[in-house]
Amino acid sequence: MTDKLDMNGVFAIHKPTGITSAQFLARLQTTFHGKEGQRASRRKLRKVMKVKMGHGGTLDPLATGVMVVGVGKGTKKLQNYLSGSVKTYETKALFGASTTTGDVEGEVLTRAGTKHLTKDDVTTISEKFTGHLKQTPPIFAALKMNGKPLYEYAREGLPLPKAIEPRSVEVYELEVFEDTLSTDHAYEMIKSAEVDGDKLEDKLAKNPTLNDSKLYISQEYSEKNGISDEIEHLQPQPVSEEEKADDFKAPLLHFRAKVSSGTYIRSLISDIGRALKSNAYMVKLERTQQAEWELGKNVFTIEDFELKDEAVWGQVLSQVFEKGGENVHSLSDLFEKAQKDVDLKKQHEQDILESIKTNTEANQHLETSTLEEDINPLKRQAEDTLEQ
Repeated sequence: MTDKLDMNGVFAIHKPTGITSAQFLARLQTTFHGKEGQRASRRKLRKVMKVKMGHGGTLDPLATGVMVVGVGKGTKKLQNYLSGSVKTYETKALFGASTTTGDVEGEVLTRAGTKHLTKDDVTTISEKFTGHLKQTPPIFAALKMNGKPLYEYAREGLPLPKAIEPRSVEVYELEVFEDTLSTDHAYEMIKSAEVDGDKLEDKLAKNPTLNDSKLYISQEYSEKNGISDEIEHLQPQPVSEEEKADDFKAPLLHFRAKVSSGTYIRSLISDIGRALKSNAYMVKLERTQQAEWELGKNVFTIEDFELKDEAVWGQVLSQVFEKGGENVHSLSDLFEKAQKDVDLKKQHEQDILESIKTNTEANQHLETSTLEEDINPLKRQAEDTLEQ
């Protein structure tokens, strides 16, 4: 770690997939121990270990994108990001199934048909789910009742002790992309899990509480159309024989959503699927923006710290701490300038070394010439004496 770098502030970094937020934070912290293959001094290591670090909002292992990080005194500012920041996500999901986790890493809970879905259905999604709405965390959410995970009640065919309370959230923008309903993608339909020789979703189909959670559309849409914001229970369409095949390619759901803090993207995906008389589960999620931090603008990557010269990233990080994310419009420009500064400094140091070397060689040559001038008259005098 650069000794002169004041390690107090907030920055954002792109979290890759396949790692928890806590694991990624620990990996990031090791960059302050020196480059790989280098050993930090004990004094420097003690200084590093005292540096506090935290993040301003968890991203699941499957998710990628903006993770706000507070360092030192900057950790006190993280609460602003945890409770009140607007976030933007881009996500992809598949119609036709729901899972225990709401994403591809879970087990299939229910299946539903997809053949009835049309482009006209898709055009209604944005308007129905943009604005103020209530969102019920689905049964697969990481919630418990009486100390028991909700999805275990579903697994065992037990009714929930009480209804899941809906939460008020706001979807500021929802853009559905053109490739929605396309089957031209690389995602395979999730396979069924088996319990005691039976398919899990067959056992869960007997649980009447599984789809009892209320479904809501936005208040703005309901007021505009003079209808209730609570949708009556919609019966999912049956699964066709074609959709039961192992090689079935499920239609895609692809959208970008700008949402308030506390919004479940997986719940939004689930609600959209249910509203269209189907199911849906997430296969990809990227947080593209949180508050003033935006991918492609002012967000670091782990490679910036692990592969680039510490003198370069240290200068850039220091500027981000000082300016704040709202005043950093191009991190790449800062890196380019920092690299030039470091290169110029190295060149200046090299020029100084070359100058010292040249002067040293010149002085040595001068001393040699002077010595020869002093020796030559004595040498001739000795030679003259011998000749006599």
